[in-house]
Amino acid sequence: MSAMIEIKNVSKWYGTFQVLTDCTTSVQKGEVVVVCGPSGSGKSTLIKTVNALEPFQQGDILVDGVSIGDPKTNLPKLRSRVGMVFQHFELFPHLSVTENLTLAQIKVLGRSKDEARVRGLKMLERVGLTAHKDKFPGQLSGGQQQRVAIARALSMDPIVMLFDEPTSALDPEMVGEVLDVMVQLAHEGMTMMCVTHEMGFARKVSHRVVFMDQGKIIEDCKKEEFFGNPEARSTRAKDFLSKILQH
Repeated sequence: MSAMIEIKNVSKWYGTFQVLTDCTTSVQKGEVVVVCGPSGSGKSTLIKTVNALEPFQQGDILVDGVSIGDPKTNLPKLRSRVGMVFQHFELFPHLSVTENLTLAQIKVLGRSKDEARVRGLKMLERVGLTAHKDKFPGQLSGGQQQRVAIARALSMDPIVMLFDEPTSALDPEMVGEVLDVMVQLAHEGMTMMCVTHEMGFARKVSHRVVFMDQGKIIEDCKKEEFFGNPEARSTRAKDFLSKILQH
């Protein structure tokens, strides 16, 4: 299997404060990797370095063989192949759902308006929201907005999808509808890296779990090992698991 994402010895500082320390992991094509850990452990920072939203000072990251750290790399082009879904939906409030879905396709990929619309509406159908195509984001629930954000990312034909706590800003009853879409994507073989606290999702869908603490990757193992053999885990991971698996 070829690695779609390779993170090699990545370190990052904010001034003198080190947020990532020598992080190394990879995501194979078609693999779903869940990144978890306590707040402030560097999870979101790590995932944002993968599409160069956060610069890093040491190490390298390759996406489909292309180095993000290489100054010659065309980052906008690379980013257009990496779908990113954030905690807050980042939709344009003044544009309709359809316009939100087509804008980047036209501007970044150079698609015609018609082409972009066909693709966007197809993805909107995938997330079950065709009926809302002419609404504005403010007329949708949080769960619906997040599903539109996923459809928007998919409209760009990404080779990999990154999710940064996609359900943490949602009301509990909306979490399921977003996770359902993610589960469906995983089953279709989309390469995914997800920062999430949803351990049910991690258990059900992920192939591997990366556990972080204080900017370091402490565990990187198959989900069966992570959840099935807690005794073999590090103290920090055991502590984390005992807290979240009680709920």
